[in-house]
Amino acid sequence: MNGVILRWPVPIGTTINAQYYKKVLQDKLRPAIRKKRPGLLESGILFHHDNAPVHTARAVTDVLAGYKWELLEHPRYSPDLAPCDFHLFPKMKEHLRGHRI
Repeated sequence: MNGVILRWPVPIGTTINAQYYKKVLQDKLRPAIRKKRPGLLESGILFHHDNAPVHTARAVTDVLAGYKWELLEHPRYSPDLAPCDFHLFPKMKEHLRGHRI
């Protein structure tokens, strides 16, 4: 809602699995939240990702449960657009406009 917190390009040839995603959450996202939005970790995080196997793996769900982040529901196999399609992506585009990735 207040801009991009972390943009993490995955190195070419890297396989995204539960262990990699868990490491990004722990080593990149959480510290970025602490640095860019002081106090947000204590006041509560609403976290949204889809139902990809990497996101729903036990290792990842255990980490997120430990963080006590509130997970937003993502409907399975829904033909409808995800909530982030309406709210998150336009905000991300706004902050990335004019920057080459």
